Amino acid sequence: MSKIRYFLLLSCALFFFGKMNAQDVSIQQNQTALIQPPYLKSGDTVAIVAPSGILKNRNDEVQQAVALLKSWGLNTIVGKHVFSKSDHFAGTDAERCEDFQNALDDPTVSAIWCARGGYGTVRILDKLDYDKFKVNPKWIIGYSDITALHNQIHNEGFQSIHALMCVSLTKDLNDINDTVETFKSTIFGNPVNYTLESSDYNRVGVATGPLVGGNLTVLHTMLGSRESIDTSGKILFIEEIGEYKYHIDRMLQSMKRAGYFDNLSGLVVGDMSKMRKNTTLWGSSVEQLVLDALSDYDFPIAFNMPAGHEKDNRAMVLGKTVELKVEKGNSKLIFLDE
Repeated sequence: MSKIRYFLLLSCALFFFGKMNAQDVSIQQNQTALIQPPYLKSGDTVAIVAPSGILKNRNDEVQQAVALLKSWGLNTIVGKHVFSKSDHFAGTDAERCEDFQNALDDPTVSAIWCARGGYGTVRILDKLDYDKFKVNPKWIIGYSDITALHNQIHNEGFQSIHALMCVSLTKDLNDINDTVETFKSTIFGNPVNYTLESSDYNRVGVATGPLVGGNLTVLHTMLGSRESIDTSGKILFIEEIGEYKYHIDRMLQSMKRAGYFDNLSGLVVGDMSKMRKNTTLWGSSVEQLVLDALSDYDFPIAFNMPAGHEKDNRAMVLGKTVELKVEKGNSKLIFLDE
């Protein structure tokens, strides 16, 4: 074969496969646009399930949740095993999975509201089947340990809602008015945007991308599994409760070494609640800890998002595209129309 003919063939091959790769990239990008389940309307049904910890003496909160939904014109189905008990959990793995699977498969259910978190969701992830859910998608709602489900739903290609759970309700709902109102607005599809309190720790900048994340510990434990999220081009939200500062740093360092932040567009830091004190003090604030751990990156970082394990736990649609505007003064988290 002559050199001229060889280079002509090589050029054609490179051109052809270059076009194929571009098409593959385009298809992959289109696949990252998550499907939004239908927002709720009066007459719709919400299933209450307990995929994690035991609901010991929490019947009043669940009944209050049922009454709250009814006041909004919504019907409720309470899972058969919500009040079951199996050591630490709200029933055996099989029982908790059964309730969740039934809610996923039921075409009359428009949303699945988790009664509480704790620990246990990871134990049922591999048992769940999303075939019927994909035909009839619905909102999955919760936070904390429910982050594992948010990750799984995200990787199945659907949006979900990070918001309060049944046991978050207080006797006087005026105590958590913003929490409840943003939850109501979100499930009914009314726009909710947030202006965050100023922080001297904010790393200024502007970024746009799908919002992902949740509890830091759960995100960390998902590394290397099918439920770990590709954060490229996304805005990550994190919150935590009951951890030592060095645990926070260890998780961030581990995620950093795994490439979790390499192509991240922005970070929103929520509540870091009930931080534990080690005998050897860390020596800086948790905000400075986050900045130090992520000092190799230049994406904007906003602190003071009112979401996590405090009473003021504002609802957010995970998987929805947001614009993050970070200043030393007030920062903004804006959910964009799609």
